[in-house]
Amino acid sequence: MQKARIKLIGPDAKVLDKVCEEIKEISKRTGVEYSGPVPLPVKKLKIPVRKSPCGNGTGTFECWEMRIHKRLVDIEADERTLRQVMRITIPDKVHVEIVLK
Repeated sequence: MQKARIKLIGPDAKVLDKVCEEIKEISKRTGVEYSGPVPLPVKKLKIPVRKSPCGNGTGTFECWEMRIHKRLVDIEADERTLRQVMRITIPDKVHVEIVLK
């Protein structure tokens, strides 16, 4: 039996966990084995920005940060299960990758 590896990427961890719960419920309903969600390391994007709008004065900076969260879920690649997973409404900020192994 093939396995499907679903990788979820997004800036909000709560939204990712909600989508993972929906995938988990589908796999329980269809009787398919699953593993996960496995939280992968968080990527931190830092951008230093100068506080002063003009070039004069002291060189004070503030640092803006954006965190990218990732989750990994493995399920058996049953046709019925994958069709239900494809029908899940996924928010705009969440990126989904499905790879069959």
